[in-house]
Amino acid sequence: MEKYKHATMTMERQFEIIDGSITAPQGFRASGLHCGLKRSTRNDIGAIVCDVPAAAAAVYTTNAFQAAPLTVTRASLAAEGKLRAVLVNSGNANACTGKQGEADAYRMRSAFAEQLGVAPHYVAVASTGVIGEPLKMDCIERGIAELPAVLTAAGEGAEQFAHAILTTDLVKKEACAVVIIDGKPVTIAGAAKGSGMIHPNMATMLGFVTTDAVIEQEALAALLKRTTDATFNMITVDGDTSTNDMLLAMASGLAGHEALQESHSDWTAFAEAFQYVCEQLAKAIARDGEGATKLIEVRIAGAASNEAASAIAKSIVGSSLVKSAVFGADANWGRVIAAIGYSGEPVNVDTVDIQVGPIKVLNQSTPVAFNEEEALAYLKGDTVVFYVNLHMGAGTATAWGCDLTYDYVRINAAYRT
Repeated sequence: MEKYKHATMTMERQFEIIDGSITAPQGFRASGLHCGLKRSTRNDIGAIVCDVPAAAAAVYTTNAFQAAPLTVTRASLAAEGKLRAVLVNSGNANACTGKQGEADAYRMRSAFAEQLGVAPHYVAVASTGVIGEPLKMDCIERGIAELPAVLTAAGEGAEQFAHAILTTDLVKKEACAVVIIDGKPVTIAGAAKGSGMIHPNMATMLGFVTTDAVIEQEALAALLKRTTDATFNMITVDGDTSTNDMLLAMASGLAGHEALQESHSDWTAFAEAFQYVCEQLAKAIARDGEGATKLIEVRIAGAASNEAASAIAKSIVGSSLVKSAVFGADANWGRVIAAIGYSGEPVNVDTVDIQVGPIKVLNQSTPVAFNEEEALAYLKGDTVVFYVNLHMGAGTATAWGCDLTYDYVRINAAYRT
């Protein structure tokens, strides 16, 4: 068993990290294919299907303009809190498309439910891509008709799904862990997409988590919300919160242990394994930011509260000047302290420590002489960590982002063309 220690926790829990996919938990199949939404031949429609009604929960973007698929998924979950499938397309967000867009999203749900032979409310829908363009429903319906025949529990189906949900992403994003509950192995797996328009507040971010754990819907929903706050809500690429953000979790219950709830003796182990999967996906999104060359991690300690620490961490990692300095391998810690100062959170301006990786640059708000060449060598690596101690309290948090490069502008200047 590998040991994993979350950056903001002091206790270690053991679980096994495995090389698995979204179909690793018992009861899940998946696949993806090209139906014609994208000009290239890359996969653009995919699905995850559970063999049994799965306890399900979701969190959504806080953007006031919410895409039609979110309306449909909310309606599906409101019926009984269970799902059999989620249908996802890329290449078109089906956002800001009016009544027709909503009708098309419901049409997607009904068509896939019919193919699977299940009630429509057992199907969730998600979309990602260009905003404001109507869906090509002829392509969508052709893909829906072809998907059931290629669904598999083997890795190939999950691989096809992982690629079907990508837009400007350069790599697929997956994570998997196994934890022992009541002496039985329970698998938690995830897949996600996201590269630009990433600043979740629940970017274009979609995430899917599957597990064979036995867990009631209310407990799953509460865990998902808490975990999202510590993982997906702690990443930023460009400060833009998408109209389509959604994180969806499904639990088949096929592992066969006693139902998980917070009073269960193995709850903490399960929750930490669940958080590990979500954190790996979140970090993968940050690392794969559009045009990015480096992952930025900001660790805050000594804040007045965890909430203050979170706000300060996101202020630093979201700073365009910090991101630009990291791209240029410039140890300009002044940009870090400026981001702390405008975060809106309480700060004692006389007690701040800052480290750039192993190099201390500020001690009790006083500059520390450091070796510029050593700092340059560190900043040229593919991961840059900023440590900040405010010496005000016990609040801690970790946030993730990426550098800001010339390629970010190039990619987004021609996103539609």
